[in-house]
Amino acid sequence: MNALPLRKWKFTLWPTGWFLAGALLAGWLLARLPLVWGAALVGGTAVFVLTLIQPLVGLGVALLLGPFGALESVLFGWGLDSGQLLLIFTLAAWLARSLSRRRLIIPHTFLNVPLGLFLLLMALTVPGALSVTVGLRELMKWLEMGLLVLLVVDLAQEMGEGGNGRYAPWLLAGMLLLSGVVQAVIGIWQFGLRGDGPEHFLVLGRFYRAAGTFEQPNPYGGFMNLSALLAGGILLAVLTVVWQERRESKISLLAPQVWGPLVLIGAVVGLTGLGLVFSWSRGAWLGFAAGTAVLLFFWPRHRRWGMALLLGGGLLFLAGWQLGLVPASVTDRLVGFGQDLQFGDVRGADINDANYAVLERLAHWQAALDMARAHLWWGVGFGNYEPAYAAYALINWPDALGHAHNYYLNLLAEVGVVGLLAYLGFWLIVVWQTWRLLGELEGAARGLALGLLAAWAALAVHHLVDKLYVNNIYVHLGVMFGLLAVLRWQVDGRAAKTKSDVEA
Repeated sequence: MNALPLRKWKFTLWPTGWFLAGALLAGWLLARLPLVWGAALVGGTAVFVLTLIQPLVGLGVALLLGPFGALESVLFGWGLDSGQLLLIFTLAAWLARSLSRRRLIIPHTFLNVPLGLFLLLMALTVPGALSVTVGLRELMKWLEMGLLVLLVVDLAQEMGEGGNGRYAPWLLAGMLLLSGVVQAVIGIWQFGLRGDGPEHFLVLGRFYRAAGTFEQPNPYGGFMNLSALLAGGILLAVLTVVWQERRESKISLLAPQVWGPLVLIGAVVGLTGLGLVFSWSRGAWLGFAAGTAVLLFFWPRHRRWGMALLLGGGLLFLAGWQLGLVPASVTDRLVGFGQDLQFGDVRGADINDANYAVLERLAHWQAALDMARAHLWWGVGFGNYEPAYAAYALINWPDALGHAHNYYLNLLAEVGVVGLLAYLGFWLIVVWQTWRLLGELEGAARGLALGLLAAWAALAVHHLVDKLYVNNIYVHLGVMFGLLAVLRWQVDGRAAKTKSDVEA
């Protein structure tokens, strides 16, 4: 064998030398760093490399890190949290990956037009707003949701080219539910095991409301709803499949492939459900009630059976309420605010400790309505409720809460009638497409659509008393929209294939 020329030896050894030097430097840094930071460096490097190879890895980790944004802001004062940084890198890796393959494709989904229209109308309200920066920040949330839909559908279609596309919805659902379980475990620990917490979170004399890493129980409870109801839909669908196959004597209930998935998804429902209860969030509980009603009504394919389940569940709850089986603390939490809930001018209302929270919320509703009256069609500017609040604040409520604690009134104030109609139109299409999938999907996959529909109902109800597009919940929602679009794409693809087979 002939020896390589000296020049070629130098060329071959040059990258190897740099690699060894980099490895030695990394080893030296790891030896000097604390264990936590060393593990973070190794893990971060692994995520960085794997995201370049497969952006879904970065997306899954971003879903896990996203809810830590509020905590990171408190601890470190970061303007851009780790979840957002990783999400931006993931989107960049996806774009670069597509360009390197000369395969930059914008998937056609049913969300492209309504979401694009909503974004356009919201953008038109920003230039004349008091704070353009705040408006652009709010606009970026919805832009990220739109990009996430495209990323998820594109990667699912790419998997479909290799025959693995049928697993894409379950991979996405798994990433969503894992993030929910992590937050649920943290919340359960906060409520029952930590033993301390903010004084205003104290409930039942000795427990502290769960807030996960959200720093506030109400958005945490709303986040738990998204996971608990998605998992609940899957659980009901799996139970249906098991029941049908058991009736046909195809399987044994003792088989691991039967009880294994049931135990797993049941544990997810249980953990996220406990996190929701321990949040002690009235709005989240009401949202969960609406989502559960949707689960019961749409679980059977025949609506008469769904109505029977819904009525039966409602009667059982009322009976338990009357018999005292529902804890008094829960019933008081659900209905205790009713006596202070009054619509109209609250400027002259007497304020005390018992009604302070309700009156504060009503005062912010009133301010939102005043903004809407002054700017009926286009509002004060997207995201600008808080910057504009001082001009519309009631005398006893000078401090803005960040939003109106009713997202529909909040939008009416910020983007007027035009923007609110665009938002409602977007959600009407989302709900309609999810409802269509319920009639087209079979087996366990139908549970994904059922869980999504229940989550939409919970979000819609919770938004009557809060705003949940905070602390990267919108990232979670963007992936849920992407999951819905992937299901739609798969169903349409199967229908097209069946039609071509018939014509052939």
